[in-house]
Amino acid sequence: MTRVWLVPLAFVAIGAVVVANQLRSGSPTGAVVFGLLFAAIGLAFSPLAFPRHTPAAEAQASGRPVVYWRPGCQYCLRLRLSLLGRARHAAWVNIWRDPDGAAAVRAVADGNETVPTVVINGYAQVNPSPATVRQRLQPR
Repeated sequence: MTRVWLVPLAFVAIGAVVVANQLRSGSPTGAVVFGLLFAAIGLAFSPLAFPRHTPAAEAQASGRPVVYWRPGCQYCLRLRLSLLGRARHAAWVNIWRDPDGAAAVRAVADGNETVPTVVINGYAQVNPSPATVRQRLQPR
């Protein structure tokens, strides 16, 4: 569980150093700007930016599209941000929290844990373009 927070916490820690340096050099405006920037990046890479984790077995049985992802993955973040309101129509499986989800990804990605992997109507795509997923992800 701690591994999912390493990248966001690293951004926050780096941001704290930058903010301290800005304050030391007499630039409170720069400190605020950099503080907000690094906090936003940390939030974007955290599990909080994604919908609630759904166990793989439950996601596969739901009949909804399934998105397999992991925290810190820039491609997963790009997909999540591009889907905006449509993301809630899919089940999101964090492969770092779910061994069955990781196994499902390896089964369709030549033994690799390449994410995002999206399964819609039984058809799996490894690292699909966000536009493709947006077109196929229709509200139920």
